[in-house]
Amino acid sequence: MSFPPPPPPPNNQFRPPPPPPPPGGGGFAPPPPPNAAGGNGFAPPPPRPPGGGGGFAPPPPVPSNGGSAGMNQLNQGMAKMTFQPPPPPPAGGNLPSAFGGHPPPPAGPFGGVRAPPPPGGLNPPGQFQAPPAPGQFQAPPAPIPPAGGPTSFQAPPAQNPPTQMMQPGIAQPLGHGGMPQPGAAPQQLYQEVIDYNIKIPDRLFRLACGKIPQTNTTAMSCKVPLGGVLRPLAPCSDDEEDVDTVQPGSAGIIRCKRCRTYINAFVHWVEHGRAWRCNICAQMNETPAAYFCHLDDQGLRRDRFERPELSKGVVEFIAPAEYMVRPPQEPSYFFVIDVSATAVRSGMLQSVANSIKRSLDNLPGGQRTKIGFITFDNSVHYYNLGSDLAQPQMLVVADLKELFVPLPDNLFVNLDESRSVVESFLDSLPEMFVKNPVVSQSCLGPALKAAFTVMKQVGGKMCVFQSIQPNLGDGSLKQRENQAVMGTAAEVKLLRPEIPWYKDTAIEFSRQQISVDMFLFPYQYMDLASLGELPKLTSGSLHSYVMFNYKKDGPRFEEQLYKVLTQETAFEAVMRIRCTKGMRINNFYGNFYIRGTDLMALPNVNSDSIFGFDLGHDETNIASNYVTVQAALLYTSSHGQRRIRVMTQAIPVSNLTSELIGAVDVNTACNLLCKQGVDLAVKTTLDNARMRLQQTCADLIRAAKGGDKRMVSGYAVPQAPQPNEGEDDSLPESLELFPLYTLAMMKNVAFRGGIDVHPDERVQAFYYINQMWLDKSVSFIYPRLFSLHDMDSDAGYPNEEVTEDTPKDTFAGRNNIALPKVLPLTIDSMSSDGIYLLDNGVEFFVWVGREAYATAVESLFGVSSLESVDPSQLVVQTEGDEFSTRVGSIMAALREDSADPYVIPAKTSIIREGDGHMEARFYWFLVEDRASFQGGTYSYKDFLAYVKNPAQGPGAGAAPGPPGPMQGRGMPPVPPSQPQGYGHAPLPLQPSQGYSQPQPPQGYGQAPPPPQPTQGYGQQPMPPAPQRGYGQPPPPMNRAMPPGGPSSGPPLGGPPMGIPPGPPSGPPLGQYGQTPAPPKAPPPPGRAVNGTQRGPPPPPSRGGARPPPPPPPPR
Repeated sequence: MSFPPPPPPPNNQFRPPPPPPPPGGGGFAPPPPPNAAGGNGFAPPPPRPPGGGGGFAPPPPVPSNGGSAGMNQLNQGMAKMTFQPPPPPPAGGNLPSAFGGHPPPPAGPFGGVRAPPPPGGLNPPGQFQAPPAPGQFQAPPAPIPPAGGPTSFQAPPAQNPPTQMMQPGIAQPLGHGGMPQPGAAPQQLYQEVIDYNIKIPDRLFRLACGKIPQTNTTAMSCKVPLGGVLRPLAPCSDDEEDVDTVQPGSAGIIRCKRCRTYINAFVHWVEHGRAWRCNICAQMNETPAAYFCHLDDQGLRRDRFERPELSKGVVEFIAPAEYMVRPPQEPSYFFVIDVSATAVRSGMLQSVANSIKRSLDNLPGGQRTKIGFITFDNSVHYYNLGSDLAQPQMLVVADLKELFVPLPDNLFVNLDESRSVVESFLDSLPEMFVKNPVVSQSCLGPALKAAFTVMKQVGGKMCVFQSIQPNLGDGSLKQRENQAVMGTAAEVKLLRPEIPWYKDTAIEFSRQQISVDMFLFPYQYMDLASLGELPKLTSGSLHSYVMFNYKKDGPRFEEQLYKVLTQETAFEAVMRIRCTKGMRINNFYGNFYIRGTDLMALPNVNSDSIFGFDLGHDETNIASNYVTVQAALLYTSSHGQRRIRVMTQAIPVSNLTSELIGAVDVNTACNLLCKQGVDLAVKTTLDNARMRLQQTCADLIRAAKGGDKRMVSGYAVPQAPQPNEGEDDSLPESLELFPLYTLAMMKNVAFRGGIDVHPDERVQAFYYINQMWLDKSVSFIYPRLFSLHDMDSDAGYPNEEVTEDTPKDTFAGRNNIALPKVLPLTIDSMSSDGIYLLDNGVEFFVWVGREAYATAVESLFGVSSLESVDPSQLVVQTEGDEFSTRVGSIMAALREDSADPYVIPAKTSIIREGDGHMEARFYWFLVEDRASFQGGTYSYKDFLAYVKNPAQGPGAGAAPGPPGPMQGRGMPPVPPSQPQGYGHAPLPLQPSQGYSQPQPPQGYGQAPPPPQPTQGYGQQPMPPAPQRGYGQPPPPMNRAMPPGGPSSGPPLGGPPMGIPPGPPSGPPLGQYGQTPAPPKAPPPPGRAVNGTQRGPPPPPSRGGARPPPPPPPPR
């Protein structure tokens, strides 16, 4: 029995197939020339079982040697079709086309035999599938005999939705495990283009680069940073969609049986919905009967829009009982408080009691919340808070070696039952230790052990308050502050923990689900590097309040503690990040402890918990056209419910450098690079961290200028020179700010060189960087400078015309308060008659010029002049007249977040022009000018020129040193040889302005000679100003001291072999106590060298925004 041949398709698309390959041929037969007959290579359709229908005759029997040589035309073959099944296709044969209504050939196990056909491979029944283009062919899957049995079949693949397409791509045929077969010819694959509109909201997840390089070779050549930053519990603003919650049915939570990936919107459904393929490891998984749903004509589940896990990038599952190791515990809070004389006199103890009492009504957990207290000085004090008591009972244990816990049942009590006793304790706490004679002794270690003994059965949050360095019992620390190593490679030792005790204790805390939030109030060196191990490994937070003042710092600390205690918190959490096969997670950044290889243990997680990770290639080539990253956070809510927040995002793959460069998110990339720099600095040296930042920027800019490369056999082929090549010196839009931010990172307090950064301050900056989201990290890297004295008339008022197109730096806060214009971070932006506000995301700096208007000064500070006033005792008045109210609105708006209900007041430092010490610290933030440490003595213009053309090597530079003071109303213009703006040398401190040359910290060699009087000014320089530090401690504690000379350490060696030379770094810098040698050629008029003015300065410019010249100095 036979069937007549089918009619030809429209437009005569089919041609006779080419002759089959000779028997015994290996591999794939080459396609015929495009113009040759039969070039399409179209094969007969697959068979149908008897009675199958579909309108087409089954194929004829094919001899086992690969086919009859006489069957050269399609109509002949179809005329002889029978119902006999065909044998496996021969080696070198072409892939049979698929027909709607015919079942495809039997399937074998995935990964070693053949994968299911790609979605969209079938057309509606009764129609032919479009053949390949002339000269192309489809490779068949590896032939395998059927597995046997009535259930051994392969379901038809699903069609694509209208929002998806099938695009061709060259790939190697897959062998065992999905790896390309060696020596196999390339095949034409049709890869799925997915819907990238399904993604994680930006408030939760951001990528440093929105695309992934196709190959490892491309990744190494384009140098784009790969990785992301995750904020899993970020608050949701009013105009954003909240995370959907899913209650699993009888089937439970669907997960991949191999890699344990959670079901998500990017899995591929096959076998009419009875199975799905994992988008992480490509494992085939059966669909439970309770979760089954039919597919639509596009191959997608009909209920996908009813299931958030199949249509959203982030979803939260209610975890069943199998996800619980133990029953959910009560939200628990335990306070370990230093009550030494230092803590009492500073007002810290009063602020602690105020904030805790304020938060009692809003602690998460409601009636389930538990609370407890321990205080310590040179002994440990427990407190019996039993509900049957009228007043708390204090129990003192002075033996720190044989520490024991009395009355363990009443030390950790239910807050609702013992509320009156707890309030009584907090009311009496500040007065209990007013006459405490213990001044400089602290047994923090034994107090932590005692608190751990009380909490270990429940877990929870531990808040530690410490004002002096621990020096008694376990965990005691030594005074290892060494001035001689500052600015050298050995400085990194001060940034690492001294003893392993705090790390070992933190690991044990993490195992018992205890998180530590540490609040430090240092008046001298405390060794934050050692103490910080506790919050770092227990997913806590570290807060430092240097020289704590109850009046100025109390409100800020109390608000911060209130937020830590009352914000929504996830307890007993773990998180794992997965990515598609072929990629791997290289590093994690943040506060956590790693269990095994990739499971992050997180006793507590809140809205401020930030985590970063690096992505890297695990294989030379990514077979798919997209990469999936999935993060899953398992936690217990404050209501006692176990939940799993699953965040999944598909990232497109590209092999074009231009596309990869264009997909760089500079804010996320800098956030991630800062985290990488912190990790590298602690493991190696600060010099290496700065060099890594610099080299990353140069490599990325060089790759962007190189453009796309043509790849041949995996190697990049140089492009032919283009006309006018090299004339266009512009950067891609995505990288315009990258050199500026890189320079700012290198000059940031976390990475800057020199001898003027205290080790505790640097460690605190490390923790800031690890726990900063993108908006704060950008401000911390590149602060915003505002001019207050001449701001626009609408600044400080709500802007009611804000739209999506309004620039983000023109308004702030929940009321869209209009901001003054942001000024470049250079000395040229400032003048002596101005008042400027600088915001680095952590604190405010208000710089007041010597000739600022008296009315503005009195409006902000309540005094007409700052000349005879100590600026550290002043407070910015944010209420009163119109000017102060507008300034107050601006400062408040800069600290508001539309999604975060908490507003933490920022520390505000008032700087008077001429105050050399505080002003020197303020100059740290003028990153576009030259700094005074090795590697930072170049301006933004010099650095930009270097990264654009590293082959030119460093430039001549100029004399290093902090920018000079305002001269009257502004800086004189730069010499005519250089354009005004970036890149000119900052002027040195002028003795005529009353400035003093600060001394270096003790032990740093000799101070450089004071600047000589400039020509035309008859005054001698003032003597060095006294050093200001933490009060009683020695001078090294001064955190705002500028370096004693141009050099901050021994000269660094040249870059490693194969690395382009470094950026301009000015003249050679000498050893400690030495002044740099003058340049060989005399500088242009007005340029300062070694503190001496050569020639009179050029006349000030009156054009543009330049103020008029200053009056002559008094004689």
